[in-house]
Amino acid sequence: MPARGPAIAIQRASRAAHIPGDATLRRWARAALPGGAEVTVRYVAETEGRNLNRTYRGKDYATNVLTFTYGTGGALAGDVVICAPVVAREAREQKKRLVAHYAHLTIHGVLHLLGLDHENPREADAMELIERDLLAELGYADPYAER
Repeated sequence: MPARGPAIAIQRASRAAHIPGDATLRRWARAALPGGAEVTVRYVAETEGRNLNRTYRGKDYATNVLTFTYGTGGALAGDVVICAPVVAREAREQKKRLVAHYAHLTIHGVLHLLGLDHENPREADAMELIERDLLAELGYADPYAER
């Protein structure tokens, strides 16, 4: 029996028209996920993003991406929550293509599910290298390159 690919559910709790289509979102998440993973990628508005960040991280503002991992052992399961208005604002401020920023943050959130982090320079360098490689495979520029 062939290995099962990751199961990726997409939820849209934001009315933002600029969120890419489900097939594109799944392709980005799948690029970083192992087979057998069960992941929900949820796109939210600012109010939900702020509430989640305040509840789970104690920070009273909407952030670009939050990750929640479920269970121990067995297959990877979790949620990646992306705040659409924050992504759009960051893309404008950083002069990045919106679709590329969505791709980056989707992959970034999935890598957090896999246990990668950026709390210290060594971890950040390792995570950024993986992000750069995956994004390049998908046809996107280095999100950390100087503009």
